[in-house]
Order: sequence, then structure tokens, then C-alpha cells
Amino acid sequence: MFPEPPAALPKDPVVPVPLPPVHRIALLGASALAMLLAALSMLGPFSIDAYLPAFPNIEADLRATPIEVQQTLSAYMLAFAGMVLWHGALADAFGRRNVILVALIVFAVATFGCAASHSVQYLWVFRIMQGVSAGAGVVIGRAIIRDLYTDAPAARLLSLVTMIFSIAPAVAPVLGGLIVKYTDWRMIFHFLTVYTVLLFWVCWRYLPETLPVAQRQAFNPAYLARNYAAIFKSPLFHLKSGVIACNFAGLFLFITAAPVMLPQHLHLGPDQFGWLFVPTVSGIFLGALAANRFAGRIGFARQIGIGFCFLLTAASVNVLYHLNFPPALPWSVLPMFFYTFGMSMVAPGATLLTLDLFPHIRGTVASCQSFAVTLLGALVAGVIAPFLSHSVLWLALGQLGFCGLALALWVLSRIYRRMLSRQ
Repeated sequence: MFPEPPAALPKDPVVPVPLPPVHRIALLGASALAMLLAALSMLGPFSIDAYLPAFPNIEADLRATPIEVQQTLSAYMLAFAGMVLWHGALADAFGRRNVILVALIVFAVATFGCAASHSVQYLWVFRIMQGVSAGAGVVIGRAIIRDLYTDAPAARLLSLVTMIFSIAPAVAPVLGGLIVKYTDWRMIFHFLTVYTVLLFWVCWRYLPETLPVAQRQAFNPAYLARNYAAIFKSPLFHLKSGVIACNFAGLFLFITAAPVMLPQHLHLGPDQFGWLFVPTVSGIFLGALAANRFAGRIGFARQIGIGFCFLLTAASVNVLYHLNFPPALPWSVLPMFFYTFGMSMVAPGATLLTLDLFPHIRGTVASCQSFAVTLLGALVAGVIAPFLSHSVLWLALGQLGFCGLALALWVLSRIYRRMLSRQ
């Protein structure tokens, strides 16, 4: 009555399809990926923190004034801020891996040039080259994480990168101080050159591409202009990226003032910079560990709120202490532990919320976010820190001001988001 079903068709032979690179890197595991991205991110702290104890030696060797040597840091930060706008756009157009490899080559050449500089003017030039290339790992690393993971897994991986990366700000000034004490300041840059060459080899061997060619964006002026205009016209972008930038500025204020604060106010030598950097980095590490544990258990808003409790308490205690007592160890540096703990609690959620504003151009958004952080950092290094470094109390007041501004931006972003939801 009914027609018989057709005979089963022969099955096509199963041909193994090679997995795209995004899956291959995922198979490496989060820990291996985090270590590699953290190693790339360490170029920035090593470029800044390692040579801070060598400022007096650089002044004497290059016959430069303290302001001229301070400008080597400002030149680096301004170049970093300018180029960091483009790392993400280049990665969106040409792939994550290619841009990172080229940046590592430029950074290695620039770092060797810093070691060979015979005048402060040459040092400015090569520091600018370092700034142009050092931000690629930080910016593109965030985009790689978002290429592979979402929500809680992305937050966990980002906090894990922060935990590993936090080793650099602790090790860099201590290592730089020891090198200056026993050898020459140029050896700091020779060491960094070797580190960069080894990192290039590891990335060449083990860093696959996480952005398929089909998903890449056009690299032309009109398209880029539209993307940047959309990002910079977004009030939510400015509010959320400002949270990260202001919190970091409160930390960077003390870091860039360290060459004055530690010798003059706390009477420490170049090999004793660990008094400031060890509690600072310990807070970063443990705050990132707490953020890693909280990811997926509580929402981003609550985690950020907890982080701000630590930030405001630490900054307020720092001000109250120096209002009543002279600078002294360990009390003048202890609040930095709690400040950076709170900063690491806030950063992963605020970063991912910012990236998700424009999910189709995350690399460009990561560039703009890093630009905001670095531009404010350059302002702190070049203007605010030298102006406030004559007093630890003034530095503490500056930190409290940046922290309060970050909290205000976070609250405004929440209010503005609710307004958009109602509309």
C-alpha cells in the first residue's frame, strides 16, 4: 500500500577536517595561554619599572639633567598611548599573531638601541620606538581572550593573566636595582633584549592565529574612521574605560614618583625599591586570584563594588596616616597592597564590559581602552607625579582623588545604562 523506503544510500567517506587555529589554541589549555599572554604583557612593566632605580646613573653617564631623564619615561608613555590606538585595528585587519610578531621585532631593536645610546637624545628616540611596540601584547592579548572565551571563563582567564603578569612589576625594579648596584644601567636593556628575543621564538613556535581570515575587518581610512568615531562617541565607552584608567592612575602616581619618594622621603637605596613594589604586586596578584574565584559566582557589578570598597578604604587610610604622621616604613607603603587588591577586583569585569560594547571590533575597542589608560598614565608621569612628589601626603591625596573619580564614573555608567534600557 505504501511505497517501500529507498535503500540506504552509501555513506560518504569521512574526511578529517583540520581544526581552525582558534580550536588548536583552546586545546593548549587556559594556563598555557595565560602564561604566554602574560609574558607578552610583561614588556610594559619591564620597560618602565626596571630602569627607574637607574635614573641617577643615567644622569651621570649621559650628562643629562633629572628632567631630561624623566622625559625618557614621558616619551615612552606618549608613544605607547599613540600607537596603542592602532594595535587592535591592525590585529582586526591582519590577524593577531602577525601584529604581535612584528611588534616584538621592533621592540627588540629599540631595546638594544637603548642599551647602546650615548646621549639622552638617542635614548629618547629608542624609548619612543619601545613605546610604539610594547603595547601590542596587552591590547591583542585581551582580544585573543575574547576570541576564545565568553563571560565567566573569559573573566577567569583575564584574571589569571593578571596574576602571572603581576610578577613583572615586583621583579623589575628589584632586578634593575641589583643590576645598577653591581654592573651598569645598560645591562638592564641588554637583559630585556634577550627576554624579547626568547619571547619572539616562543610566539613563533606556539602562538596560533585566533582570528580567521573571514572574520577580519577592512583596513582602510573610511572604515577605521567610522569605527573610531563610533567608539569615541559612546558615552558608555568613556565611562567604563575611565574606571580602569583612573584606578590605574592612582597606582601609577606612586610608581612614577618612586625615584623621588623612596630615596628622599623614605631614605631607601636603588636596591630597596622592593619596599614599594612587593606590597603593590602582592595586592595585584591576590586581587586577581580573588577575581578568578568570584568569576561566575557573582555578577560583575557586585565584584566591582567589592573592589571599590578596598580601593577607597586604602586610599583614605593612606591620606589619614600622612595627615598625622611623617612618612615611615612600612606604613607609607602598606596601603598599596589593599589599593591594588581592589584594583585587580575591578579590572576584569570593567574590561570585559567595555569590550562587549562593540563585539565585532573588539581589537579596536581594546586599543581605545588601552589608549585611555596610557594617555592618563603619561599625564601622571610627565606632569602630576613631578608636581606631587615633594610630599607623600600630596601623593596620597592624588591617589584618593583618582579613586573617587573612578567610582563616580562607574556609578554614572550604571545610571546611563538604566536610562538606555528604559528608552
